[in-house]
Amino acid sequence: MAQVEKRGGLLRKSSASKKPLKEKVVLMYDEIFMTEDPSKCSPRFWEELFLMKVNLEYLEGKLESLDGEELMKIKDNINCLFQHCIQALGEDHPIRVVNALQTLCALIRGVHQKNKSTSGFDIINMLMGFDKAELCMKNLMESLDSLLCAEGSESLKSLCLKLLLCLVTVTDNISQNTILEYVMINSIFEAILQILSHPPSRREHGYDAVVLLALLVNYRKYESVNPYIVKLSIVDDEATLNGMGLVIAQALSEYNRQYKDKEEEHQSGFFSALTNMVGSMFIADAHEKISVQTNEAILLALYEAVHLNRNFITVLAQSHPEMGLVTTPVSPAPTTPATPLGTTPPSSDVISSVELPLDADVQTSNLLITFLKYSSIVMQDTKDEHRLHSGKLCLIILTCIAEDQYANAFLHDDNMNFRVNLHRMPMRHRKKAADKNLPCRPLVCAVLDLMVEFIVTHMMKEFPMDLYVRCIQVVHKLLCYQKKCRVRLHYTWRELWSALINLLKFLMSNETVLLAKHNIFTLALMIVNLFNMFITYGDTFLPTPSSYDELYYEIIRMHQSFDNLYSMVLRLSTNAGQWKEAASKVTHALVNIRAIINHFNPKIESYAAVNHISQLSEEQVLEVVRANYDTLTLKLQDGLDQYERYSEQHKEAAFFKELVRSISTNVRRNLAFHTLSQEVLLKEFSTIS
Repeated sequence: MAQVEKRGGLLRKSSASKKPLKEKVVLMYDEIFMTEDPSKCSPRFWEELFLMKVNLEYLEGKLESLDGEELMKIKDNINCLFQHCIQALGEDHPIRVVNALQTLCALIRGVHQKNKSTSGFDIINMLMGFDKAELCMKNLMESLDSLLCAEGSESLKSLCLKLLLCLVTVTDNISQNTILEYVMINSIFEAILQILSHPPSRREHGYDAVVLLALLVNYRKYESVNPYIVKLSIVDDEATLNGMGLVIAQALSEYNRQYKDKEEEHQSGFFSALTNMVGSMFIADAHEKISVQTNEAILLALYEAVHLNRNFITVLAQSHPEMGLVTTPVSPAPTTPATPLGTTPPSSDVISSVELPLDADVQTSNLLITFLKYSSIVMQDTKDEHRLHSGKLCLIILTCIAEDQYANAFLHDDNMNFRVNLHRMPMRHRKKAADKNLPCRPLVCAVLDLMVEFIVTHMMKEFPMDLYVRCIQVVHKLLCYQKKCRVRLHYTWRELWSALINLLKFLMSNETVLLAKHNIFTLALMIVNLFNMFITYGDTFLPTPSSYDELYYEIIRMHQSFDNLYSMVLRLSTNAGQWKEAASKVTHALVNIRAIINHFNPKIESYAAVNHISQLSEEQVLEVVRANYDTLTLKLQDGLDQYERYSEQHKEAAFFKELVRSISTNVRRNLAFHTLSQEVLLKEFSTIS
């Protein structure tokens, strides 16, 4: 017997046959695409259709091949197919339910593709008819809710989530997707929470559930009351919030692991040996080669949880024992592994029954540590648009955390010390830090390390001004908490001061180039005011009196940089140019720094002359500083410990609209319905009569 091949809905013998044979399901689709009602000649037509294996490719292709006018002619049959799909979801036969779900996906995607043309027909009317739309969507959402909450097949739940993701992401701009109005009215929020709170479901479907929730929260969030926003903001169930945190932590951990694997593979390769030989001439190129694509979808979910739900803040600091255990799964591996959805799905199933191990050098971990490590990777290279968006979102999340009283309490808690191994950008002038020598410190030290790392590694021609402003704001908000609560943090503040002064030097040396694109005086003012914060309130939060002395030493040592800054802003503030007002603010802010320099410099020179020393040691300068505090006069500056709280709607709406559009496009691109083969489904349902 000649071998039979299947391609595009056609059955044909591999030997030369006169006419290809069509699958029965394809013949039935062809009947639907006629103007006549297919059930007229065949009363059991719809009953039989859902017993047939769906041919997604053919059905979607057929819908896309018709123009708007042709599609309108068969509108009644499309409506009928849509309604029968919904009816089939309520049936006991699981194969019929699966086929109905897959058919709905093909219908929604196929009809939406047509809407991209100028045919002008309404999608809701095309799929279900205006008169029946409300009832159809109510029945559809109720069926999906029941399937998601039931004890039944994991494959069905997986398909339900994929259908919902298909529904949400068919348009790039989800706020223009009118079908989602029905998803708002007929909420599946509780079903999503149930998946997250139930460990077996969470492992199978947590990723899809979290991404779906993040997208639904962003539907018309600035134009109307979104019930998903309201409900997410008041969730207080510990199991649910922890479940959501675990899903996010695991997805970020998987990213971190992939990056680390690629980094190790890269370092052990020939290229690494070559770069070492030639003095790391190509270190930047080498770094770019080991970048792993970012996952904005899961980052958006973390942002929405942190931003909307105060209770979620507690999840950031909680250790997840599951993440630290590597056990052999008791149950067999899932029969239908679903490719996780998102901006870039991880290469393996993240939410698997085997939880991810922690880094060998970290004994305990939590979501915040995982997020800080993730941030340290994506914030290294901001030249790529996705990484720039990811870096910005990381800084926005850190801004929300830095403003929260409870988050600050555990960030600064001396009893919660962690060893956080952040990724550092390879640079010619510094050696790679030894991971094993990292000290255990409060988590705020890791946040400050991350900010310092960003400051020193992004002084470049394509200057990321917006990210720098956010970075300085995060530091300022942490200092405000320390001042308010008199927290004396044992941190190497000199690294921060040095980074800030180098940033000022960079702004001055690139004044002409940067001023053509940015108002650099906004950033300069923020940096100067950070120093003013240390000068005015440092005695309340610096760890020791000697730390305060070191601050003065650093200002005096780098006085030339502050003098140059003063000359630059004075020049621009006395001219009638566009920067006059912005520059004059910096001039006024420098008053105390200049007072310190002008007060101590003559005294240091005098000390050197009297003692016949050409160059004073640090200890000798500090001795002069300590002896002359009493005669120093400083001005009290108002508002140094005040800041404007983060507001998404007024300042970040455009960024989030663009980000959600990008995520929607990528989720749609990565949405795979073919992971559930008919053979697997038949095997799973073989015990069901």
